[in-house]
Amino acid sequence: MNLLLVEDSHSLRRSLTTGLNNLGFTVDSTGDGSQGLSMALMGEYDLLILDIMLPGLDGLSLLKAIRRDNKNVRVLILSAKSQPEERVQGLLTGADDYLSKPFSFDELHARLLSLMRRGDLKNHSDIIRYQFLTIDLQLKTVKVNQLNIDLTPNEFKIIECLFSNQNQVITPEKLSTYLTGHYDSVSKNAIEAHISSARRKIKQAGEELPVITKRGFGYYVEKQ
Repeated sequence: MNLLLVEDSHSLRRSLTTGLNNLGFTVDSTGDGSQGLSMALMGEYDLLILDIMLPGLDGLSLLKAIRRDNKNVRVLILSAKSQPEERVQGLLTGADDYLSKPFSFDELHARLLSLMRRGDLKNHSDIIRYQFLTIDLQLKTVKVNQLNIDLTPNEFKIIECLFSNQNQVITPEKLSTYLTGHYDSVSKNAIEAHISSARRKIKQAGEELPVITKRGFGYYVEKQ
């Protein structure tokens, strides 16, 4: 999952980059609004974390330029401006979410996961095709060689998360957050049980689920 962080505080930018990298995000960052606009227009990003008060070009002007270019990247504004009218202005300008400073990193992560679940991210089509699998993110279906597989909602969400983030190790903690929005938790044993059940169902259709377990770390799907 490719993410662009535009934040003028060097210390916050560095800590967020480290934390998000540890969660499996690929992060590019800058503290300058003009450079952020160039990166956003030229790069291929799924998510954008955007401060409002920036040197070079303010965040709202940056956001307007992105939307004029029809970029459908998901945008979360991260700002010290917390008055209701400022939040409304940010959302009406084209932001998908707004988080005021100070904030907790866990809440930021949960909000990013919520944006990921909305679909239509720039680098994700509604259909993921992987070897014999066809995963429809809108209809919430999984097919093996055109045969429908009857997955539970949690089994589907795990498949969705892993195949939408190929070549990234996804920890059980991140899968738990993806399933619950961080307001509840799913144990490692429960996640393993969901994956084992999905493996069994796909094996009954004559194939092996291409999810690799990296002991002590989590799960991943190799990019094809």
